[in-house]
Amino acid sequence: MGSSRFRPPLVVGLARSGVAAALALRDRGEEVIGVDSGAADNPSLAQAAGRLSEAGVEVHLDASGDVLAARARTLIKSPGVPQSAPVVVAARAHGLPVVGEMELAWRLITNEFIAVTGTNGKTTTSEWIGHIDREAALPVAVAGNVGTALASLVGTLAPDVTVVCEASSFQLEDTDFFAPEAAVLLNISPDHLDRHPSFDDYVAAKLKVFANQGNDDVAVAPVDIGIEDLGGCARRVLFGAREDAELSERSSYLWWDEQPLIRVDEIALPGAHNVQNAMAAAAVCLARGLEAESVAAGLRTFEGVAHRLEQIAVQEGVAWVNDSKATNVGSTIVALQACDQPVRLIAGGVGKQQDFSPLAPLVAQRCKSVYLIGEAAGDLQRALAGTGVALPQVGDLEHAVSLARTEAHAGDVVLLSPACASFDQYPNYEARGEHFRALVEAG
Repeated sequence: MGSSRFRPPLVVGLARSGVAAALALRDRGEEVIGVDSGAADNPSLAQAAGRLSEAGVEVHLDASGDVLAARARTLIKSPGVPQSAPVVVAARAHGLPVVGEMELAWRLITNEFIAVTGTNGKTTTSEWIGHIDREAALPVAVAGNVGTALASLVGTLAPDVTVVCEASSFQLEDTDFFAPEAAVLLNISPDHLDRHPSFDDYVAAKLKVFANQGNDDVAVAPVDIGIEDLGGCARRVLFGAREDAELSERSSYLWWDEQPLIRVDEIALPGAHNVQNAMAAAAVCLARGLEAESVAAGLRTFEGVAHRLEQIAVQEGVAWVNDSKATNVGSTIVALQACDQPVRLIAGGVGKQQDFSPLAPLVAQRCKSVYLIGEAAGDLQRALAGTGVALPQVGDLEHAVSLARTEAHAGDVVLLSPACASFDQYPNYEARGEHFRALVEAG
């Protein structure tokens, strides 16, 4: 085959992250091979393939890619590609380095990084940190799992821009040297157990956000996280409702450096979960040296993110709330806890081998009905069978919205909070949320 120095990198998975990685490498003058096991008649994949082909990438669709691994010097892995994929197994058998898209982008971007991970709240907190930086008149870019692929920022940033990177467990498990100057762990509860062999493996993936940090870096975590050793060598900054936390909630205020920062009831977003998100965002910003006044202003003025407890309409007294971002049980529990009106819940999708039973007490307490959609409808119905709540399996979102519109009364909340991934019926949770919005607005 010749010297490996002249072999191209192989990018596996040609969704948002893979496309960004392939284009970043092409912009650096690399010859690049891209492969995806998806069918060529998939419109979004065909569009991505066309874009890459125009840029000079050699593209293979509807292919496992394991044969291509013999031609490559490195495999660049999109986060959606599991470690067990034939092409990844083949690459390791050939002794190729396997590099995640986030790790690749971090190696190519020399800017300061803030990485945010956790089971729930990553998107909101990442965007909130970006908002606080903008309030402080600091240049910032928010990317990663939040929507903008990190590799798409390669070559686009001024040196003084701080990168806030939402980091999923899928991205973090593919890192070797990733070492953000600041890292935030929000919380941990079971998730993605269809991908990670065990909960311990999931936790280990999350903790890689701290593993390579040095003495001058910052590691932010909840004071009650229950993990003795977070790893790495960074300065620990804890947040939570204990006086020994550097950013603490007490006496109806958030406190930093023994000074009140902001009243809890001034925080822009409602709900106890958003108090936690606000504390995490404030802690990492203050630890980086931002002025307390700017941080407090950012906590007061942040408007939230799409698809996360987003009220999209009130029709004839019925509130319609898009929480499509809730792709696990913990997120849906948070959503139900945030609703103080009777709920008609839309739930279901790809279950990820979760235990749905923790939803039952809140469903019994707060829901009038639960409309079940997607692959996990049967599992959800069995888990919620003892709640005394109607649990119709309606198949898809269109039928769920139609039935909810018929049954809901003024004062009810129709809440899309699926507790599941979207991939059985949608390419991502954003598409699911936008379809919900369109169905609601169509009346």
